[in-house]
Amino acid sequence: MDIFLSFLKAFAVGGAICAVGQITKLTPGRILVCFVVAGVVLGAVGVYAPLAKWAGAGATVPLTGFGFAMVKGVKEAIAEKGALGILTGPLTASSAGITAAVLCGLIASFV
Repeated sequence: MDIFLSFLKAFAVGGAICAVGQITKLTPGRILVCFVVAGVVLGAVGVYAPLAKWAGAGATVPLTGFGFAMVKGVKEAIAEKGALGILTGPLTASSAGITAAVLCGLIASFV
């Protein structure tokens, strides 16, 4: 029953985030930018971390989760490296997602 509740929370939060993108009249590029910036802002303020912990993949998989991952990487890198972490943190934290996107795009282009 616990796994069902986890799936339900992830579906509800992820669905709500995606529904916001569907009801807006913005272009896909603008939605992408707005969602990533919203994830950065909510992560910097400290609102997104409890949501990501509660909803799991429902909050970390959408584009807002990418922005949150960048903020989290910056915070950790600043604690370790100081001001240099501002530049290296987001790249380190989001490198797996960026690599997966590039490789999937490459494979899709071959198909």
